[in-house]
Amino acid sequence: MIINPAELKERLSHHEALNLVDVREPVEFSTFNIGGINIPLQTLHQHIDALKHLANQEIIVICQRGLRSRTAQKLLIDAGFTSVKNLEGGLLAYNLINS
Repeated sequence: MIINPAELKERLSHHEALNLVDVREPVEFSTFNIGGINIPLQTLHQHIDALKHLANQEIIVICQRGLRSRTAQKLLIDAGFTSVKNLEGGLLAYNLINS
């Protein structure tokens, strides 16, 4: 499942409470982010238990281009999460519609 940048922008503009998980490195997150929590992909498996309360809620995974978040999406689904969406094209695509 994916979410396109325009839909995410629309939902954020309406201040919808979203479960965003940004899987970029901390320096990338601190440079620019659209909210959510930062759990780098390489440490995501260590944080699965801390996210279990979201197992039946929508989670949107985010990275720069959509590749790391696709890996994170698979990891979460394999761990039993039921509604994980990947931001199509990542933050690069998201920024294109916001410029």
